Amino acid sequence: MESTQILDALIIGAGLSGLNMLLNLRKLGFSSKIYETGSYLGGAWFWNRYPGAGVDSDIPIYQLNEKEVWSSFDFKERFPSRQELMRYFRHLDKTLGLSKYIIYNTFVTSADFDDGENIWHIKTDTDLSTSARYLILCTGFQSKRYTPPFKGLDTFKGEWYHSNAWPEEGLNLVKKRVAIVGTGASGVQIIQEIGTQVAHLTVYQRSPAYCIPMRQRSFNDEPIVTSSNSSEWQFPNKIEYESIFNKIKSTFSGFATDFYPEKFDNLSATERQKVYEDSWTHGGCAFWLFAFSELFTNQEANDEAYAFWAEKIRARIHHPIKKDLLAPLKPIYAWGSKRPCLEISYYDVLNQTNVDIIDVSSSPIIEFTENGIKTKTEGVVPADIVILATGFDALTGGILDINISNGKGNSIKEKWRKGTKSYLGVCASDFPNLFWVYGPHGPADFSNAPTSIGIQCDWIANLLLKMQKTGQTRIVANENAEEIWTKHVQDLWKSSLLPATDSWYQGSNIPGKIKEALCYIGGVPSYNGKLNSCRDNDYEGFTSA
Repeated sequence: MESTQILDALIIGAGLSGLNMLLNLRKLGFSSKIYETGSYLGGAWFWNRYPGAGVDSDIPIYQLNEKEVWSSFDFKERFPSRQELMRYFRHLDKTLGLSKYIIYNTFVTSADFDDGENIWHIKTDTDLSTSARYLILCTGFQSKRYTPPFKGLDTFKGEWYHSNAWPEEGLNLVKKRVAIVGTGASGVQIIQEIGTQVAHLTVYQRSPAYCIPMRQRSFNDEPIVTSSNSSEWQFPNKIEYESIFNKIKSTFSGFATDFYPEKFDNLSATERQKVYEDSWTHGGCAFWLFAFSELFTNQEANDEAYAFWAEKIRARIHHPIKKDLLAPLKPIYAWGSKRPCLEISYYDVLNQTNVDIIDVSSSPIIEFTENGIKTKTEGVVPADIVILATGFDALTGGILDINISNGKGNSIKEKWRKGTKSYLGVCASDFPNLFWVYGPHGPADFSNAPTSIGIQCDWIANLLLKMQKTGQTRIVANENAEEIWTKHVQDLWKSSLLPATDSWYQGSNIPGKIKEALCYIGGVPSYNGKLNSCRDNDYEGFTSA
């Protein structure tokens, strides 16, 4: 079926970025729609149905800054669970009437630019054809799940599931032998949720997760009586929300709190210990993003932070072998070079006698058998159910899943074959009228998602408004500007301790994917400043007509 209407903008993806973009454009009078693969909005949270799924940003910052919505909605938890987030999305939809602009159960397969008409032609797996002046990719950083090509997986006679493809009806894991491969955020959340239910749990770990305390709280919990200088987190009052939403644009991470104001070297070891203790008490991402900024660039600061973390965690682990697997005295990778997972009872579950840990870095998985998983040292460990918490082809995977052509015979996949290139982390040269949000070369996962999403969506919407007012129909980044920005992203990355760590931040989790910086790590204020400088200099780095 072909639509005769030419939209001002077609948005792909109905997560926070797509919904934010839709709201911005429709407020400005642009005709715009969203195509969404799932059967409802929510993006990653529509798909993350696994036990224990939740976000690591505390309230109120993990939501859109829409006063009509947040003033009439109350989160019940400091860190919203998946159930709370979907309740929020339903309220967002009901309040603003978003679903009427969204076509669900629709996967975009291709997008071709008409170089003569300056129009994108989009096709889907439902045979829907659409034309739009602008194409905006809001595919998210984790829309393309990764399942390793394990030998014999198809011969396994039990059940297996990727954490991102959990059955809507749930799973009965009670008294089952369960194996879980992967200890990233999904793996950690699943393990601490199911560990008390299963008969036996085998955890296949490549490298330890550096988990930090969540300090989850419910709105119904008794208020914490604190002094004025206490590090304890408190539920914010609604009258504080607007100031909080303004503040998060000025902090490095887009959270409501920033790094400690004093430099690492300016404090004594005793004074630094107090900073660590305060951030540990605060919970959430505080120990990662509210202590010392130097931990990303200074090996001494990083080692000291790790030593503090390891001492805390090792004190909670009973078995000496597990202690060394989960919190070794010498770090396996730099502290904070992977996004730390927030935990409530992760280490308590791993202490259980019915939970075993297999270090696949020294005893790799050889194959799946009919009855379980075979590793080099342990042989076959039987399992009734296997959970693959093996992550995603992050940041670029969702974009490259679509066959995007620029009208001159060039695809985005071919353009990025030797490395990702972008201008300002929102677009690419040679691809006119194409933008993305929360994708490669932006702050992405080095920030609170709604903060960087809001900044990018506002900027793109204002650019399109300027195009409309000046009667222009085509805009594209210049190749030189793209080269300069890409080098800037790479140089920032190389100046830190992060490159030495194999992580999805640089595509290391996907075999064959180029290892490169995919995130801008200069901080939210710096990134926002780069966008604003481009705007204030008449969108320098672009050619429009």
